[in-house]
Amino acid sequence: MAIKSAADKVATIQKGYTLDGATIELGAAVVEGELYKDAPVRLPLAMMNRHGLVAGATGTGKTVTLHMMAEQLSSAGVPVFLADIKGDLSGLGTAAAASDKITARTDSIGQAWAGKTFPVEFLALGGDGNGIPVRATITSFGPILLSRILELNDTQESSLQLVFHFADRNNLELVDLKDLRAVIQFLTSDEGKDELEALGGLSKATAGVILRELVTLEAQGMEPFFGEPEFDTAELLRTAPDGRGVITCLELPTLQTKPMVFSTFLMWLLADLFEELPEAGDLDKPKLVFFLDEAHLLFNDASKAFLEAITTTVRLIRSKGVGIFFVTQTPKDVPAAVLGQLANRIQHALRAFTPEDAKALKATVSTFPVSDYDLEETLTSAGIGEAVVTVMNEKGAPTPVALTRLRAPESAMGPSSDELIKSTVAGSALLVKYGTAVDNLSAYEKISGKSAASTGAAAPGQPPTPSTGVFVPGNPAPGTVDQAAVDADARRIEEEILGRPSSRPAPQPERAGSAERAGNSERQRDAERQGPLSRQEPGGLAGDLAGVLGGALGGGLKSMARSLGTQLGRELLRGVFGTSSRRRR
Repeated sequence: MAIKSAADKVATIQKGYTLDGATIELGAAVVEGELYKDAPVRLPLAMMNRHGLVAGATGTGKTVTLHMMAEQLSSAGVPVFLADIKGDLSGLGTAAAASDKITARTDSIGQAWAGKTFPVEFLALGGDGNGIPVRATITSFGPILLSRILELNDTQESSLQLVFHFADRNNLELVDLKDLRAVIQFLTSDEGKDELEALGGLSKATAGVILRELVTLEAQGMEPFFGEPEFDTAELLRTAPDGRGVITCLELPTLQTKPMVFSTFLMWLLADLFEELPEAGDLDKPKLVFFLDEAHLLFNDASKAFLEAITTTVRLIRSKGVGIFFVTQTPKDVPAAVLGQLANRIQHALRAFTPEDAKALKATVSTFPVSDYDLEETLTSAGIGEAVVTVMNEKGAPTPVALTRLRAPESAMGPSSDELIKSTVAGSALLVKYGTAVDNLSAYEKISGKSAASTGAAAPGQPPTPSTGVFVPGNPAPGTVDQAAVDADARRIEEEILGRPSSRPAPQPERAGSAERAGNSERQRDAERQGPLSRQEPGGLAGDLAGVLGGALGGGLKSMARSLGTQLGRELLRGVFGTSSRRRR
């Protein structure tokens, strides 16, 4: 094979990155140690929903890269979500000051630079910080994500799914931790032992373990993260009056010691978007780009159900116009099933100080297309603010690999002042909607017979919660179906969630008439106890999800968290993570 000259290599890059549509400008190519500002490296805006990976060792400039990309996405009218773990990204709200260093860098790569501010919304989990509080209800968060926070094993996770099923079926709203604790305490009490036995597959000992983990979670100060008003993820899709996309910055400074909590909450936001957004097909630009920082935390010690749910979400959310960029240290941090779906790669320098580092380096190099670079040498010698790039072009093919000197952000590369953040939050329309926690009637009050504490009017924009009713064991909640259907649902939980044969016999052929359904309850139960119901696989997206998740999620959307008798008297469907939004009930 003929050795290519530097000019030929530059020409290959120039041709590969000559694109027709709108782009995100990443920087200029470096070939054989020389910077070529006439060889720009860019990413097609229309391909941002093919997802991506920003990787590199600590201190190589990953945060500055996503900062720079967020600015350009906003300018193109694309909303952006960022998790701000170190507090640096709040600088998007402050214009950068010119300096000789910035001028030298921007001139060298041909960047027309000017300090700018960008439309930023500051959020904080549970109000833990200066931002607008972000809360989720327990029922919306779902059993799979909650199991991850509680660090439950697979058996305990399946048992928690049964607890959620019981609460859904009995119209017991799980809004905050005290609601879930009240339901579990009821099931493990003498009063609830018949209900516990009827669930099947949920032992009192396992319920006790879950209860202890909940108490530990409360002791760690996690209680404010769950409650109402629940954050509506549609807020992430807004644009500013001038047409720029709003950059939503979720500050997480105090959660660095609780990484699993923050990473799981980010997945809840993404799962809720997945469930709420309609199909959009191929768009000229994405509806939202979602940056998942410290992505390796999502996958550490994750259950099979959790991993398969992530894979499904990443694979299918693309058609809803959402792009996801995972930010981590090496591609090895991301499971192969997910990594294979990340078409856009921005790889900062890697270090090879240990045998394990060397192995990670070789694995990283193997994931790139064949190129004109010696990637092992390039990745270990790249400077701060440089990265090896390959993206998907407008025809769906990978662009040439290019070592790239990246553009400089136009807003401050560091935190904005507390005064600016507080004034931005105070002037936000979201503060009125989410600023004050409310405590509506829910499972705790229904089980204990107490009235909900008065917290004033519900936050604007939130649906009212029906307020009457005390839970009475054995009594059907308003809107529930007959006992035979409840038994059938319990059998489905055993077979599809727990993945084992049901102890209940198969049903007889369909019974006739409502009069017989109103007959003797024992006869109804006997008619149901004959085996699994035959079910058709749903078609379309639902069928695709059910097929992918299969047994890992207990039948996926078909039955994992099917609920009978919600507040609105409708069936509640849980998503791929077992999540459920109040907007879907």
